[in-house]
Amino acid sequence: MLTQADKEYFRGLLSQRLDELIVEANDTVRSIAGPKELCPDFLDLAYMESEADISLRLKERESRLMKKIRSAIQKLDEGNFGVCEKCGRGISEERLKARPMAVLCIKCKKMQEAKEKIRGL
Repeated sequence: MLTQADKEYFRGLLSQRLDELIVEANDTVRSIAGPKELCPDFLDLAYMESEADISLRLKERESRLMKKIRSAIQKLDEGNFGVCEKCGRGISEERLKARPMAVLCIKCKKMQEAKEKIRGL
């Protein structure tokens, strides 16, 4: 069971990471939306489009991470933060410090990864 100080620590950690992701996302949108007429030739334009595509793919991954962070904050509010969604046991504080949005304890996560490896995911 987490203490109030632990909850505040994790809330701060999650909120800080969420704020960082939002700032990064806004910066990416501004850079992608920049003027294309500055490109002197088609190769430069193709390179910029390729870079924009890569940035958008990364932002999609970060968007999923933002959803996980928001979910973790909601779990803090509801009082079930740090509880494994699979087995119902507590997630270790060490794991939560390494990955505060974790939803599985280390044992269940290892089992999930083993199954994914067998299926080739």
